[in-house]
Amino acid sequence: MEKIKLNVEHCKGCYLCIANCKPGALSVSSEVNAKGYLVPQVDSEKCVQCGCCYTMCPDLVFEIL
Repeated sequence: MEKIKLNVEHCKGCYLCIANCKPGALSVSSEVNAKGYLVPQVDSEKCVQCGCCYTMCPDLVFEIL
């Protein structure tokens, strides 16, 4: 089951989410969005729904479910 949902088309590749993910659940994927940025991916086993990615992201990529 997904714990967070990503709207990767909003991502501009700043990776503040990855840098601030304390459980280490986020990493850069090989997927590229329409803007040409590599986007984050979530390891759902490591994600604890702390909301840090949601808080840090300036582009509203994350939705905590």
